[in-house]
Amino acid sequence: MSEEEALCWIDGAIVAAHEARVSVFDHGLLYGDGVFEGLRFYHGKTFMLDAHLDRLAGSARAISLNLPYDAPAIAAAIEALIARRGGGDGYLRLVVTRGAGALGIDPRKCDRPSMFIIADQLRIHDDRGSGAGVSLHVAETRRLPAACLDPAIKSLNYLNNILAKIEANRAGRDEALMLNLDGHVSEGSVDNLFIVSAGVVATPRLGDGLLAGITRAVIIDVAREAGIRVDEKSLTLDDLLAADECFLTGTGAELIPVASIGDHRLPVVDEPLMPIIVDGFRKRIARECMSQ
Repeated sequence: MSEEEALCWIDGAIVAAHEARVSVFDHGLLYGDGVFEGLRFYHGKTFMLDAHLDRLAGSARAISLNLPYDAPAIAAAIEALIARRGGGDGYLRLVVTRGAGALGIDPRKCDRPSMFIIADQLRIHDDRGSGAGVSLHVAETRRLPAACLDPAIKSLNYLNNILAKIEANRAGRDEALMLNLDGHVSEGSVDNLFIVSAGVVATPRLGDGLLAGITRAVIIDVAREAGIRVDEKSLTLDDLLAADECFLTGTGAELIPVASIGDHRLPVVDEPLMPIIVDGFRKRIARECMSQ
C-alpha cells in the first residue's frame, strides 16, 4: 500500500478513500448535522488520541448525537487504519454524521449515526516548512458568538470559517484572521493564534469565541515547561501588530510562523521563542508516539 494513497474506514471495512460512499440522504451532507475530529499520527501512533476522543464525545453530547461506537472501538478502528496504511506519519479525519434520513432537519428522522475515518496527508499552508511564514488577512466576517453556536462544538458546518477563508483568498493572503463581535482576536479559519511580546507568549482566551484546540493546549504546556510565561487573555489587532512574533497552531497546521498581518510585516527578532516551542513540541510528539 502506497503511503500517499488515502484510505477510509467505513462500516467496519477499510477501502480506498475514493471508493467510500455515503448516502445522499445523510444529514451530515444535507444539513452539516454531525461532528468531527482531525488527528495526526506520527511513527504509526496517533498523537493525543484520548484528548481527541474526549472532545469528539463532548461535541456529540452537545448536539444530542449518540456515537455509534465507543472510544475503545474507535481507537481500534484508527489503529487498524494506520496499520493498513503502513504506519508512518499522516492525518486522520474522523467524521460522525446524524446518518441517513428523510428530508427535513429533524434529527429524529435518522435511525442511526454514521461514522467514517479518512487517513491521508494534509498540508494547511504550502510554505509552512520554508521558514518564511504566512500572511494573514483580517476578515470582515466575524466569528459567531457562543450564544449562537458554541465554538466548543466541532461540527461539520464550517461556513463561518469558509467565508473568512474566501476573503483571505480574494485578498491574496494565506490565512484569515477572525475577530469576534467585540473586535477581539478569536482565531484563524482552521487554527489557533499565538503572539510573543517582550518574551511573553499570549493567546486569546477561550471566552473570545475560539475552539479549545488540542494543539493549543499542548503548546501552552510545552512553553511553560520551557520556562516561558504564557497568558490567555483578550487580544486586539493592535496587540498583534505590536508583537515580536506570531504563529498559528492546530492539528492540521501543527505550528506555522506568521510573517505579515495585512500590510504589516512582523519584525525579525534576534532570539525568537518559536524555535524553542517547536523543539518542545517535537519532543512531546517523540515522547508520546515513539515510546513503547
